Amino acid sequence: MAVKLQGIKRGRLSMTSLIDVIFLLLLFFMLTSTFSKFGEVELMAAGQGAGAGERQMLFVSLNEDSLSLNGQPADLERIADLIKLQPQAGRGHLVLISPGEDASSQRLVDLLSQLRQVGNLQTLVLG
Repeated sequence: MAVKLQGIKRGRLSMTSLIDVIFLLLLFFMLTSTFSKFGEVELMAAGQGAGAGERQMLFVSLNEDSLSLNGQPADLERIADLIKLQPQAGRGHLVLISPGEDASSQRLVDLLSQLRQVGNLQTLVLG
């Protein structure tokens, strides 16, 4: 007696669910990614004073709760206006910033963003 054994018949694999999963993963990663442009703050390390003689030097002392321009108390929101009122010599102003030990980096960034409003200004952050 001959026995006919049928092999296991495999059905077609449906790709529809795989495409749905890939689409959902793509959508998830697109929505969770950030496409924001980060702001830049230019810092220049203090070095040799090559062209410092041609600029009017100003000294800013930055602490967590106080700010002074050339030893006089100043307000962070008005620091740009105070520097604009200072007399210029040669090519503009050179602002030396001395952050105190208690000054946060956010406060330094806020100061640098305020000083960016002043034209012909070079800043040096002292360590």
